Amino acid sequence: MLDLEYLPYDVLPDILHGLPVKSLIRFRYLDVKPQVERYKLIHEDNDNNDSSSSEQIQDLKLPLRSRLLSHFQLVGSANGLFCLYDENRFILWNPCIRKYIILPNPSVTGLFPCYLAFGFDSKTIDYKVVKIAYQSVDIGYEGAKPPLVEVYSVSEGSWRVTSAGDSYPPRIAIRNWHPQGANLNGAVYFAAIDWGDAGFVASDWGDASSIVLSFDLGDEVFRVISLPNGKFGLDIHILTSEFKGLLSLICYESRHMGEQYSCSIWVMKEYGIVDSWTKQFTIELNMIHWEVLGFWKNDHVLVQKMQSDGLMISLYDPESRQVKNLGFCKSTCCSYADEYVENLVLLDKPNGVVS
Repeated sequence: MLDLEYLPYDVLPDILHGLPVKSLIRFRYLDVKPQVERYKLIHEDNDNNDSSSSEQIQDLKLPLRSRLLSHFQLVGSANGLFCLYDENRFILWNPCIRKYIILPNPSVTGLFPCYLAFGFDSKTIDYKVVKIAYQSVDIGYEGAKPPLVEVYSVSEGSWRVTSAGDSYPPRIAIRNWHPQGANLNGAVYFAAIDWGDAGFVASDWGDASSIVLSFDLGDEVFRVISLPNGKFGLDIHILTSEFKGLLSLICYESRHMGEQYSCSIWVMKEYGIVDSWTKQFTIELNMIHWEVLGFWKNDHVLVQKMQSDGLMISLYDPESRQVKNLGFCKSTCCSYADEYVENLVLLDKPNGVVS
């Protein structure tokens, strides 16, 4: 097989346009060996076949390695384009055409807490990396001051500090450090806490509430999406996700005095309408050992089971409560899964550092 890097660039579009664009699920496996990570494609339309077949599972090779960490942090993905991060280095990678670019360093630096996001701006047909840098060292109450927000635009090829911090609502703190925020409808979404008048005071959380904080990639402004009162306590671990094109929440909560964790999936049926939040289903597994990675077709759920000798990736059917194993990874670290489609983004850019 010829390597795409040895083909003339003017021939690539005709070849790639003739390829079938299938709905795929991307798995990222991390090996127990340092500085080794694995990326795989698993065809969603072959889930009834042998999961170990070469036709269903394909390896991807990222030609870079993390500098300090054992693996890159996955900032997010959109339409088959992935954003990775380590040690203030941002990388955009399109495995379909074997292209990657290393972005210039952002201008906002420092030791303050920061959150990263990546998504597709449907208004300008552009891909954007977002860095939200808080101006407080208190990680429990980052919203005490408006954050500095810097955005990298792929079409513009540069970072710029925006005025988005002016729209950041007061007394808001994003809940999760590492899980990537959901990306849909031209915005990215984070599970967050509105501390209200309580501030970060452990003895007075009565005014605090769980919310969803969105960042519109087109208007570059923050907005708050409310959750039903009494349904989402601060003791519930919440992650944002996408379910059938709708904003959804993956909610972990403890049962039986902490011996078992349950997980429920909530979906916002009508965007922006608080009363449209609906519990889609509950996953009947002991979530101390299981973790939700994402959603497959037919309402099936991608889950991983943490075992002493590695991770087992499986499909869970909420209706039948059956679990089907998809593959095993000899890693005790972590994995991520996301939907993937082929595209030609970055085709006009050479591999390497963007000046």
